[in-house]
Amino acid sequence: MTLMEKPDAHGVLTAPDTLEIRRVLPAPPERVWAWLTDSELRKKWLAAGEMTLVPGAEFEFVWRNDELTDPPGKRPDGASEEHRMTCRVISADPPRSLAITWGTASNVTFTLAPRGEGTLLTIVHARLPDRGSLLSVSSGWHAHLDVLVALVENRKPAPFWDACAALKQDYERRLP
Repeated sequence: MTLMEKPDAHGVLTAPDTLEIRRVLPAPPERVWAWLTDSELRKKWLAAGEMTLVPGAEFEFVWRNDELTDPPGKRPDGASEEHRMTCRVISADPPRSLAITWGTASNVTFTLAPRGEGTLLTIVHARLPDRGSLLSVSSGWHAHLDVLVALVENRKPAPFWDACAALKQDYERRLP
C-alpha cells in the first residue's frame, strides 16, 4: 500500500449528524473482526461487553478508559472511572460488517475491507443529536482507534485521556 492510499486519521462529517472515520490496520479482516467483537480484546481499546451477533440482541458496553493505556493521562473533570451503555445488534456479517445501536440516540456501523495484507476499518457513527455529542464522539473514536492501531502494531499507545483532550480541541476547530 502506498502512503496515498492511507486515509486521514481524522474523522469527517458525511452529513450534519454523521461522522465517518477510517483506519488501515496491519491485520487481516478476521483478526480485526476479533478486536471488534471479542470482549476480552475490545476492552483493551474500547469497551468490554459480551456480544451475541444476532440482530436484536442487546449487550452492554462497559468503558474503563483509565485501563486502556499506562499511564492513562488526566481524566477530565466529571468523567467517571466507569461508564456503561446498553446497545443492540442491528446486523452482523462476519468479518465484513457490524451495525449496532449506540445507546438510544445513535447508530454505529463498522465495515472491514481487505487492503493488501491489512484491513480498512470504516466506522460510521450516525444520528448524533448535537454538536457536543459530535465532538465527544469524534475525539473519542479517534483516540480509541489510536489505541487499537498501536495494539495491533505491538506498540505502546499514548496516554488515552491526554490524546482525547487534545483531539477534542482539534475537532472543535475542524468540524463546522
